[in-house]
Amino acid sequence: MTAPDVIIEDHEDEAFDDADIVEWYEARPITLSTAAVTGAVISAFALGALTAVGALFLMGRLDD
Repeated sequence: MTAPDVIIEDHEDEAFDDADIVEWYEARPITLSTAAVTGAVISAFALGALTAVGALFLMGRLDD
C-alpha cells in the first residue's frame, strides 16, 4: 500500500460525512492595567537584584 492509496482511503471514510465545520477566531489581545504592568516590572527587577546579590554572597564576593 502506498501513500496515495492511504490518502484516498482516508477521504472515502464515512466518518467525514457528519463532520461539523469549526470556525476558529483570533484570540483577543490581552489587556492589563497600568498598575499591573508596573507591579510586574518592579517585581521582576527586584527579583533579579535579589538573585544577583544572593549569587555574589554565595560566591563570597560580597564584602561587608
